[in-house]
Amino acid sequence: MSKTLYERIGGEPAVSAAVEIFYRKVLSDYRINRFFDNADMDKQIAKQKAFFTMAFGGPNSYTGQDMRNAHAGLVKTGLNEEHFNAVMEHLGATLVELNVPANLIAEAAAIAESTRNDVLGK
Repeated sequence: MSKTLYERIGGEPAVSAAVEIFYRKVLSDYRINRFFDNADMDKQIAKQKAFFTMAFGGPNSYTGQDMRNAHAGLVKTGLNEEHFNAVMEHLGATLVELNVPANLIAEAAAIAESTRNDVLGK
């Protein structure tokens, strides 16, 4: 049986490290950091770790909303394609920083990209 992306990138330690680095990048980016002004970042980071774990084929402990509902309020305040692209940029840069092989980065990016329409309410 082939390993999941979650297993191939290094499991829980890799996902945890990636999410921590990812949010450092996001929160320092003037293009998108305003969307997190009222967020409880400890909860946000925990939800993101659970989501990536589930999305990458690891143990499913994600109990958050679906992507469309979770981002609907942000769409109303202007979340758009440019913002989604910035998030994708930070995800890729994070995985590069962690020396994740290019083929696994592409796989992770494809999974993240598959949420675009729901995140943007399309």
